[in-house]
Amino acid sequence: METRLTVQALAEGLVDVLERVRCRGERVLIERDGETVAVLAAVAPPPGITLRELATRLGSLELPGEGFAEDLEAIQASQPKATTPPWPS
Repeated sequence: METRLTVQALAEGLVDVLERVRCRGERVLIERDGETVAVLAAVAPPPGITLRELATRLGSLELPGEGFAEDLEAIQASQPKATTPPWPS
């Protein structure tokens, strides 16, 4: 995401702007008299993804095809049965 701020707006909300840059990965263009004079950007990308990005990715997944449940059952049936080790006496 990219935001444009005047030098005055940056001065008034510096702490908030720096937090948005660090935590949200926002890029902030700083303008003076309508001209971009600087860019604030995070040194490293924020860790992980946002909930919105997760929802977008999940929404674009296709549903499993025909026979998916049967395939899972066959995989489970082919696995050895789990045994519980005896408790030491």
